[in-house]
Amino acid sequence: MTPRKPSLTRRLLTAMMALVAAAVVVVVNRPMVVFAADTYHDFNINRQAYKEKFGHWSMLPVPADFKVNAIHAALLNTGKVLIIAGSGNNRDNFEAGTFQTVLWDPASDKFSLVPTPTDLFCAGHTFLPNGNLLVAGGTKSYEVLEADITHAAGVMKIKNESPDHGARTFPKGTVLTSADGRKYATRADLTVPAATKMQHGAHTMVHAGEAEVWVDAVVAGDRAIVKQPAQYSIDGLTGLDARNLYGVAEKITREKQEYGGDKTSYEFDPKTERYVRTGDMVEHRWYPTLAPLPNGDILAVSGLDEFGRMLPGLNETYRTAEKRWVAAPNLTRVFPTYPALFVTRDERLFFSGSNAGYGSDTEGRTPGLWDTRTNKFQTVPGLTDPTMTETSASVLLPPAQDQKVMILGGGAVGDSPVSTARTAVVDLDEKKPTFRPGPNLPHPTRYLNTVVLPDDTVFTSHGSSGYRGGPYQGRKRSDLLTAQIYHPEQNEFRTAAAPTVGRNYHSEALLLPDGRVVTMGSDPIYARNGRDPGTFEKRIEIYSPPYLFQGKRPAITGGPAVLKHGATASFATPDAGRIASARLVRPSAVTHGTDVDQRSVALTVAPGPGGITVSVPKERGVLPTGWYMLFVTDDAGVPSAARWVEVK
Repeated sequence: MTPRKPSLTRRLLTAMMALVAAAVVVVVNRPMVVFAADTYHDFNINRQAYKEKFGHWSMLPVPADFKVNAIHAALLNTGKVLIIAGSGNNRDNFEAGTFQTVLWDPASDKFSLVPTPTDLFCAGHTFLPNGNLLVAGGTKSYEVLEADITHAAGVMKIKNESPDHGARTFPKGTVLTSADGRKYATRADLTVPAATKMQHGAHTMVHAGEAEVWVDAVVAGDRAIVKQPAQYSIDGLTGLDARNLYGVAEKITREKQEYGGDKTSYEFDPKTERYVRTGDMVEHRWYPTLAPLPNGDILAVSGLDEFGRMLPGLNETYRTAEKRWVAAPNLTRVFPTYPALFVTRDERLFFSGSNAGYGSDTEGRTPGLWDTRTNKFQTVPGLTDPTMTETSASVLLPPAQDQKVMILGGGAVGDSPVSTARTAVVDLDEKKPTFRPGPNLPHPTRYLNTVVLPDDTVFTSHGSSGYRGGPYQGRKRSDLLTAQIYHPEQNEFRTAAAPTVGRNYHSEALLLPDGRVVTMGSDPIYARNGRDPGTFEKRIEIYSPPYLFQGKRPAITGGPAVLKHGATASFATPDAGRIASARLVRPSAVTHGTDVDQRSVALTVAPGPGGITVSVPKERGVLPTGWYMLFVTDDAGVPSAARWVEVK
């Protein structure tokens, strides 16, 4: 007898029951499924074949006493990494005077604390020709949000119209009174210079001395708000003093008060491992860029002043030989904060458009070439998504002789949720340089880390699509656990092993002398739930590129410690027959995605006695004076460990 087939309805019911049963099994055993998936993933990423193609990540064990909020990082010519937190974006640390700097030695994985004299949080830094790290500016005061302001406040300019009785000093708490009786007290001690007399033909003119100070209303509430410019008398003064000494303010409000910049300046000495005070900056600066000039001096641009106001194009120069700052009135140019500036072959500074955020949304954001000898600025057009250069990354592509700069990702001004996956490349050797589109990043990305590798590629990693890793297109958090390596010759990204730690704002990455890349920091605005405040990421993760898994590495076993521009030098190596290239890689000094130091310079290589002979470029705009890591790479694309050399 032939069996009867089940009806269609019965078959559907049976299938549905089987699916339900399977779903129940999966739910009940979900921990086992996840465990199995994680186990396979760990097995896969640790296979030799995987490492050879994608590289490998590992976590650096950091003792509890040395876990800091990494805001700045720089590789010193001793091979150690300087990690600067300052107050670490932590108001309690700032008010307690707790400022931190850590030294990490990758060769031994030992850590040490460095006395940090002032709050270097959000200072600027760059390397000097002698290998010292110049660190200038930082934080004089923390921001105060509008919701936390109970007493109206503003910047008061105290004027002294008397040229005859010298400077006048007023202690903290000095009270000034408006015409209608509202009172305001100064936040700090203040010295006001005397007026000066100037002769104009037959007439003598008196120019008032002046100094600025924060004042706070004595009484809380809105009654003390003043929205128009006004003059204020200084309590306790009588007679001529009351007439000659007074205050003026544009407004006194309960609006948000921005971070205030500091003007202290130091050279960090890698030998003594201490900060050494230099002359103070001319202006207070928070979020400045310090750009090395070909003559060895340093140019400081942009930043917020001590009252949280954008500096209106007031730039200054550090005279390295004299260890002092001087105003640069002939170099007036406005930039947003932490602008990315690169020294070019013809010794101009190229502004890529990348910046860290503060400043006008229209003024000073256009990319271009700035001639610091004439103050002329040549605009560089062609950038797509030109309004999304904030929190982007920029890098001088290797080798530096090609004079190509790449900009990657970025977002709209402020805490906008809009970001871009755009990259673009400009050839600065062209008579009229123009950006041309590059390959897109895998995702719209802010806060991308970029590191030049010794094999003429660029490692890029991390970042987030949303502001400070926050919401993006319906997701509560938007950190990107991705990494890729850009190959300039092919103009393409290739996928690298994925990191395990997300990083966004206040994160850093830099190349180590052994060819690895260290990544640290991150300051998300929210916790994982998208509601609670975020906590600073203190874990440090290290990436080993694929070239470290390709077999025996070439080695440099001897050679000079000093190289001269335009000269040749010989280095000993047992691998001379397979050396294909040599590169001088300038060490990184990075913060807020801005690294104006890192560059890789190609050396001509020829066989030499017992090794190789290299020819050093003569152009200071290609090879600025200073300390470099010398890498040699074999014909399989495997680089050596670095040898430190000084270029003079």
